[in-house]
Amino acid sequence: MTDSKPPHPWMTRHTFAGSPPTCATVRAGERSNRHRLLAVAMEGIRGPDSQRVALVHDFLVSLRGADRVFLEICNLWPNAEVFTPVYDEEGTEGRFVHRNVHTSFLQRLRPNRRTFRVLLPLYPAAVESFDLSGYDLVVSSSSAWAHAAICDEHAVHVCYCHNPFRYAWNERHRALAERPDPVTRAALRGFFRRWREWDWIAAQRVDRYLTNSRTTQARIKAFFGRGARIVHPPVELARFSLTEPGDYYLVLSELVSHKRIDTAVEAFAALRLPLVVVGDGPDRRRLRRMAPPNVRFLGRVGDEEAARLLAGCRAFVLTGVEEFGIAAVEAQAAGRPVIARRGGGVLETVVDGVTGCLWEGGAEELVEAVRSFDTYAIDPGACVANARRFDQAVFREELPRQVELAVRERLSEAESGTRERRMVARPRMPGTRRTRGVPLR
Repeated sequence: MTDSKPPHPWMTRHTFAGSPPTCATVRAGERSNRHRLLAVAMEGIRGPDSQRVALVHDFLVSLRGADRVFLEICNLWPNAEVFTPVYDEEGTEGRFVHRNVHTSFLQRLRPNRRTFRVLLPLYPAAVESFDLSGYDLVVSSSSAWAHAAICDEHAVHVCYCHNPFRYAWNERHRALAERPDPVTRAALRGFFRRWREWDWIAAQRVDRYLTNSRTTQARIKAFFGRGARIVHPPVELARFSLTEPGDYYLVLSELVSHKRIDTAVEAFAALRLPLVVVGDGPDRRRLRRMAPPNVRFLGRVGDEEAARLLAGCRAFVLTGVEEFGIAAVEAQAAGRPVIARRGGGVLETVVDGVTGCLWEGGAEELVEAVRSFDTYAIDPGACVANARRFDQAVFREELPRQVELAVRERLSEAESGTRERRMVARPRMPGTRRTRGVPLR
């Protein structure tokens, strides 16, 4: 971990102490910027210029789906600097110990996966505090605030967006309803409104958005007014193998309210079938209190144990609407079917009736779905074949290709002397009048 930063390459190469830059110097600097961007586009993935690439992530305190995607992004740029507001080496199982990780002022508080959420109001300032002036390419991995990193005007910023910050956007009503105190609810409503304004402005600075599914693509368009190209997240298929399944059903998830794990607990209490719940989170105690003896909680487990549990389950159960749902693809990679709530990423990853069963509603509907779904009629080979569409190799090819396209688009604009001026309507907040489109950049 370090607070150091590379010198701005233009300043070190093209200016002299005590003398202002001339027009010729400025033109030379612009040519240098174009040359460095071309190098990034041509060979920067693993080439000598990759030290001019910065990778930004919301937080690194555990290894969840978005963190694993970021880990794969880091593997694509092995020499790039990593920026994240908070970092816990133990919580991330030492996966980033060999990287040069830059943290923010919040690191002094030593947050971990149990405490990092209390710092929520400070993360916008933390991510904007990073000095990225020495970098030509910035790749952010964002499910909340990483896309707000402020880059140099010559830099290209590509954001892989897992989802706009859910509690301010698509889950805001649920987040408010969970606060029984009207004073707290009113304060939180105002906080989310200000957050959406900041978030929208930050989104206009990104050069190109990439995302994980059609669901998130639609949200980026609706909330930020930006288009996004879909690059499905990587799944490490080699971790999984077929084995004789057991009699238990499996939930593998972070235990937070929007995952709706309580629906599975209620359903299996009625079914009296064995359910194993893997994961941890702020909802753990509440779920354990309501769980009957046939529902077991294992907490967090390692990758090897997770693969064994997935391969041995009768079926994988998904109760929340996921933007993509990596665990559902991992279950299929292990040859096991998925019983999932209809909506979100499973519409792209699960073939209803072939690799799983899609259902809608609450606990009663889940009970009916489990009872009526014949898991033994599902061909494990069909599940594995479907999972191959999301192999790591596909991601490793497509993500760099999209980054290269973004860089070449900037080069084209630089050569022609023009930059695209996006005309996007500002979001209308309650009690305000609609404003006209505002050109940006």
